[in-house]
Amino acid sequence: MNPQVIVVGAGPTGLTLAIDLARRGIGVRIVDQAGQFFAGSRGDGLQPRTLEVFDDLGVLDAVLAQGAPQAPLLVHLDGEFVMERRMSAWREPTSDVPHPNPWVLAQADTERVLRERLAELGVRVESGTALVDFSADPDGVSVTLQHDGATERVRADYLVGADGGRSTVRKALGIAFEGSTDDSVRLLLGDVCADVLDHSVGYWFADSAAPMDGIALMPLPGGRKFQFATGLSADSGTGVDVLQEHITRRSRRDDIRLSDLTWSTVWRPNVRLAQRYRDGRVFLAGDAAHVHPPTGGQGLNTGVQDAYNLGWKLEAALRDPGAASEALLDSYESERRAVAARILGLSSELLDKTVKGDPDAMDREGTHQLDISYREPGDDSEGLRTGDRAPDAPLRDANGKSVGLFDLFRGPHATLLLFGPDTAGDPGHSPATDLRTARIVHPDTGSGQAVPTSEGGGTTLNDAVFTDVDGHAHRSYQAADDTWVIVRPDGHLGAIGSATAR
Repeated sequence: MNPQVIVVGAGPTGLTLAIDLARRGIGVRIVDQAGQFFAGSRGDGLQPRTLEVFDDLGVLDAVLAQGAPQAPLLVHLDGEFVMERRMSAWREPTSDVPHPNPWVLAQADTERVLRERLAELGVRVESGTALVDFSADPDGVSVTLQHDGATERVRADYLVGADGGRSTVRKALGIAFEGSTDDSVRLLLGDVCADVLDHSVGYWFADSAAPMDGIALMPLPGGRKFQFATGLSADSGTGVDVLQEHITRRSRRDDIRLSDLTWSTVWRPNVRLAQRYRDGRVFLAGDAAHVHPPTGGQGLNTGVQDAYNLGWKLEAALRDPGAASEALLDSYESERRAVAARILGLSSELLDKTVKGDPDAMDREGTHQLDISYREPGDDSEGLRTGDRAPDAPLRDANGKSVGLFDLFRGPHATLLLFGPDTAGDPGHSPATDLRTARIVHPDTGSGQAVPTSEGGGTTLNDAVFTDVDGHAHRSYQAADDTWVIVRPDGHLGAIGSATAR
């Protein structure tokens, strides 16, 4: 049987999209040209919004168990310890932001966790499988794949290129990749062991005459590896001997011996944005659509959210083809390209500050991606509006058990929140996907006997009554007792309205 969607590229973006489609019952194949899975750390910073996405996809527990918070950085100048710094200030969880801090997990480990989740859903990555060619028409996409020396022709409804900055899909479509590469800045990166060093902390070694021109060794969870990073004035080799020369010279120590080099590369700032994200039945996502400097840890995280935005829209189009679904698919580009453009500006700004020696360049809440919104351009009004991320909020169910709004949102459905015991039902603005209904009753209304209801029907999976805790759901959502709110499957507000105003 032909798949409904073919995903090219099995990095974090492609894997996220394949998981989201598979859990929706969409037939998906995910192929990757590489014969072996990536083994390095590369994008090792997971931002708070990505953690919320991973919660919804069922991988957060594994990510938290296998990762770690950002480690403190011990700064050494001229071989002497001078201070301890943190990459970002620690923030306490709140009822609306349960995961406020970045999390560290090597990209290879993140990808493994995602592959394991995808396998649970019955889909496996097809490694060593190259996209040779494709052609699209109004009814679908014909794809030619090559693996094990054989050629396979496959027909699918949609094709998604999540195949990196050198994307075969993007190049075949002739989509311009606008931006620049800065050859004046180079970083030598690698994953190595340095067993003499305490693995619970990070290290910065530099000369006092140039304190921002140094070497960082940051611990990677799940072993004894450190991620090594240093600036270069010219191209160099990437072997462990080259890394060793840098660390010995900067640290002024001869007891730090590097070993077991897993991955290394020379990186140049490459800031680019695809001119288009969609060409008929073919889409671009992740690095195929945008590439970022590493500053701020935005690349992997932006790609994951591309996939999270696209998955439910593809399902809606497959379930209910038509003009409305076409408009929904078009919104993928308009929403996500605007976000990528803004984040490229932020990460480029942070890179410039880092190069100039600003020690606080990384500590920016904007890098957490919790403020991403799909509001109409120019809408800077206060309070939640259509397009904003839907915050969490504490509730109690009919049995008095604590429940969060994220618990209600979790899953492939959209969620209709009806505030107050007398609010009218479905306002008729639901997207073309399953809709779960929840009635939120403030304790002050006197409705202390909240019980599950069974009115529902149609696409409703569940209709139950919940009491908010201390009125917090009302404050977060500024919801009067006749308000309804539709939360899209990707956790953004799809519509807000009043039952009495209809």
